[in-house]
Amino acid sequence: MILYIAEKPSLGRAIADVLPKPHKKGDGFIMDANGNYVSWCVGHLLEQAEPDAYDPAYKSWQLAHLPIVPDSWKLKPKSKTRSQLSTLKKLIKQASSLVNAGDPDREGQLLVDEVIAHAGVKADKLARTQRLLISDLNPSAVKRALGQMRSNKEFVPLSTSALARSRADWLYGMNMTRAYTIQGKKVGYQGVLSVGRVQTPVLGLVVRRDEEIANFVSKPFYEVLAHLLTQEPSQPQQAFTAKWKPSEACQPYMDEEGRVLAKGLAENVVGRISNQAAEVTKLESKSKRQNPPLPYSLSSLQIDAAKRFGMSAKEVLDICQSLYERHKLITYPRSDSRYLPVEQHGLAPQVINAITKNDPSLTAKADVPNTKLKSKAWDDKKVDAHHAIIPTEKVTNLTNLSSKEAKLYSHIARQYLAQFYSAYLYDETQVDVTIAGGLFTTKAKQETSLGWKQLFASANTSSNSANSSATYLANGSATYLANGSSSNSNEDELVTLPPLKKGQKLHCERGQLLEKNTQPPKHFTDATLLGAMTGINRFVSNSEVKKILKDTDGLGTEATRAGIIELLFKRGYLARQGKSIIATQVGAGLVHSLPESATTPDMTALWESSLDAISQKQMRYDAFMSPLIEQLNELITQASNQLPNALSGVAGPGYKKRRSGSKNSGYKRKPSPNSTRSSSSKVAKRKTTTK
Repeated sequence: MILYIAEKPSLGRAIADVLPKPHKKGDGFIMDANGNYVSWCVGHLLEQAEPDAYDPAYKSWQLAHLPIVPDSWKLKPKSKTRSQLSTLKKLIKQASSLVNAGDPDREGQLLVDEVIAHAGVKADKLARTQRLLISDLNPSAVKRALGQMRSNKEFVPLSTSALARSRADWLYGMNMTRAYTIQGKKVGYQGVLSVGRVQTPVLGLVVRRDEEIANFVSKPFYEVLAHLLTQEPSQPQQAFTAKWKPSEACQPYMDEEGRVLAKGLAENVVGRISNQAAEVTKLESKSKRQNPPLPYSLSSLQIDAAKRFGMSAKEVLDICQSLYERHKLITYPRSDSRYLPVEQHGLAPQVINAITKNDPSLTAKADVPNTKLKSKAWDDKKVDAHHAIIPTEKVTNLTNLSSKEAKLYSHIARQYLAQFYSAYLYDETQVDVTIAGGLFTTKAKQETSLGWKQLFASANTSSNSANSSATYLANGSATYLANGSSSNSNEDELVTLPPLKKGQKLHCERGQLLEKNTQPPKHFTDATLLGAMTGINRFVSNSEVKKILKDTDGLGTEATRAGIIELLFKRGYLARQGKSIIATQVGAGLVHSLPESATTPDMTALWESSLDAISQKQMRYDAFMSPLIEQLNELITQASNQLPNALSGVAGPGYKKRRSGSKNSGYKRKPSPNSTRSSSSKVAKRKTTTK
């Protein structure tokens, strides 16, 4: 008897749907016609035991107990799903063969493996266990997956990596939370100070950005534009503008960003070039190409959807889960990959057929997708347990979806379709003009083939359309987004560039002085905070660490980032002001009370790098855990020797200050908090299972 153990009921039902019928449904399982069973977890059925499971004395939060480091780790059944665990244990004992059908990621591997281990499966049966990787819940895809099962032993490193993460998060979160909550009470802070190895560095990013904005001092800088006219006798005069490029002699009057700070210098340039002869001294044209943007990973989709639709990270994840589990219109959404297995290319005609039937508008104004094209997205070397998020072969009426579901489906589908269009081609021209010994520059771009950008013309009104004349930005720069649109600042003016040739004589009609002011960085938004978490190396100053982090996944994982951001809001550490995300007084106070290593991304991002190395068989479990415990000892010692004075006088979330003169003035919570001893185990349970 074969037992398939799925991560959740929806996946279990999808597996059972393709097994021989008739089926017999029981409490927590489905049996097929051949006597094989499908059962399921409901997320993690087991969780890390609380500190008092190791020693009853740990029910009381005391600094003397810290750090608490178990000699032998204990898992306990979750009370709400205890019956399902019992069902699984009974079926596991009866089964002759097991199949791990957890979701195709680190956590999905662990949560089934830990149930198998908890059931006491012996070595020979364990060695025969297979791994079923399903990223598409439609029957045809599930059938294909059943024909491609692998040995579960191949995924032991992935499971070990997840186990190391789980234990490390428990050690760090539980010990640091207890230490700072105890110390916080000594300065009058009435609340739990939750510290996590991912959530706290994310909070630190926001706090430091807020303070950078608050402390920012704007300073003026100056630019000079030359308004130029062509002088061809047989042609009417045509105007265009070029921007002054200061020489090395101007360096003493410039800042580190290359901006001119001396108004007199800029005014002098304006005076020198007005009504003067000019000459085109450089005209360099290059043909360029831009390949289609890769299909989406979860983070890249969340970032793009936040920019385009104003959706939060959690909202995008929830919608994707619905499109995957309920509607079966997209593949597994919690993916950190933007690549596809080469074998999947063979399914392209069916997937494209489904897309064009589901949303004909996507290709209404574009050429027919060419299924013979194979973009760089198809790369087996960059695909392991899961691949990029793409549409499935299912045809449906999108009116059955909510407006946001339909919008996100079409967004994912468009990105997939782009793989079957040629590259976007354009000519870029660098123009240098010399006026009175000074250099002025501009760039021009002329599109020669829209290629994949055809798909985005209707999706973004600011997308460039093909035309016969070259265009350029007045400030000489342009930024092209991954979806094919152009993004310009409000001060950029799109104008035409006349035909030019090297050595051509021009006339500078006048110079123009532009007085500008340096701008502070912008507050984080959902999109930019997610971008910071995925590209965390940009926020690391240590060059060696920066190099290591460049190729890692950043802070958190695809599956956890949205939850971490939402958790910081729930705990009262972050708040929203319109689209901006800012730190609260409590959040800022916590960051200022902690050691820098706990609030910067270096440590936790290096953890992620190590965890990835474990999953790739490049590091052993002990090589990760031993240094971590040593570091934890140092952090607890540091916490014990100083008070979190930045939280003195700060009311925790849920507390309000009593009116002056009232009895027992101070901070009051509704309902009133219990003593540290009586509330500690409940708090620890909530806090130590998060990052």
